[in-house]
Order: sequence, then C-alpha cells, then structure tokens
Amino acid sequence: MRVRVVAVVLAVGLAGVVHAQQVTKKTLPGVTNFATVETTVACAGAVDVSAIPDIKNLGFKSIINLRQASEQGANIEGSTAAAKAAGIPYVHIPFNTQSPSPNLVPDFLAAVTNPANQPAFIHCAGGGRAASMWMIKRLKVDGWDQQKAVDEATALGLANERLKTFALDWVNAHK
Repeated sequence: MRVRVVAVVLAVGLAGVVHAQQVTKKTLPGVTNFATVETTVACAGAVDVSAIPDIKNLGFKSIINLRQASEQGANIEGSTAAAKAAGIPYVHIPFNTQSPSPNLVPDFLAAVTNPANQPAFIHCAGGGRAASMWMIKRLKVDGWDQQKAVDEATALGLANERLKTFALDWVNAHK
C-alpha cells in the first residue's frame, strides 16, 4: 500500500529563540515529499500503518494523529496497534476541519511539549491540521510573532483559511 506522507521537520530553538531554517528534501522509502529542517518535530499528511516502524526508526518518540476515526483511510485502530508493536506512543486527537474544537488545543499542546514525546511526528490527512496546531504551538509556547508563525505554517501546508483563522483566534483568546 502506498504511503502518502507530506512531512516537514521543524526546529525548536534553545531558550525559546527559534530561527527559520532552510528546508532540505530527502528520499525516504514509503514517504512522499519528506523535507527536514531538524529532528524536533515533523508535520505530515496521511500515514499508512506500514510506515509506523519507519517513523520510530527515524528517531521520533511519539505520533500525534489529528485525523477523525470516520475519515477514509484513517485506520485509528490499526495505527494504534502498529504504534504499540513498534514501541512508540500514539496520541489520537480527533480534529474536525469543518468545525474545529478549541477544547482540543490544550491536549495537543500537552502532548507536543511533553519531553517524553519529543521529537513528535504530527499528522492528519493532508498536513493542514497538523500545520495549524503547530502554528498555535509556535505562537503560544515558543513566542513567535504572528507573521513568522503563519509563514512557517503555510510552508508546512496550511492552505485552509478556516484552520488559519481557528489557530489565530485560539491564540488571541488565550493570551
């Protein structure tokens, strides 16, 4: 089965100071459009269960899945089982693109900032939800300015204005 993963690995700097890095394209069997900056986080699209051991072998300490169980190809049960077999923690935070719930953000931030989960591999179906949640983390936790965070999220695949607005509204409401 072909794995569709759109991944960009981002850098988290020391003491909250983070600088954008040059993206490097790499070839990884079973992964489409894999690009790295550093190895602190990856944002990606759809992942086949067969790719989960490779994600662990790349050094990721957790998988954070933002897909809803009802999405075609989501396979939450299979992914959970594959992650358990591979020995990598699997966090499922079902994020509805059409009606994003602000109540999911604290769970995401707790998961992605937990040192035991770093580096984290964050994914959804196309990468937009992962990029929007990562943008929230950049703004709220890393203290990035809005334009820098939006530019990075856009480079990661945040093309949905609803998700961008959701992320910015959440950050503004939680200053």
